[in-house]
Amino acid sequence: MIKKAVISGIIFCSILLVGCNGEKEEASELVLTDSEQEVVVGDQGDAELLTELQNEIIVAITERTEIDSESIAITLGGNIKEMSVSVGFPKNVKVDDTMIQQIVEDSIKKVSEAENVTISEENITIKIEKY
Repeated sequence: MIKKAVISGIIFCSILLVGCNGEKEEASELVLTDSEQEVVVGDQGDAELLTELQNEIIVAITERTEIDSESIAITLGGNIKEMSVSVGFPKNVKVDDTMIQQIVEDSIKKVSEAENVTISEENITIKIEKY
């Protein structure tokens, strides 16, 4: 119960911080929730891409590490032009931040190539958090 409350709090704060960056969004925001993972997107077109990216990141992390997919909390925000990715793990899980960052970057590259879209690496913010 406390675990879900902490995860929900982290996700809420991350979304709030991404939304308070001082820029006004022209498109309406759509939030897709799948248990402990959340995807925040600018419009419906980006929703499918970010949902696919979220699934790819979870699969890649579980394949390349011993971390259970239920222990991973992911928040994706923004759109194709500017994206933020936050990946959270329990405090008791040993995580190599560099490896997780590389997995996220590889997943973004794989999904963008599959969907034939260009996502600039300079406009991607990746955070690794422990809850």
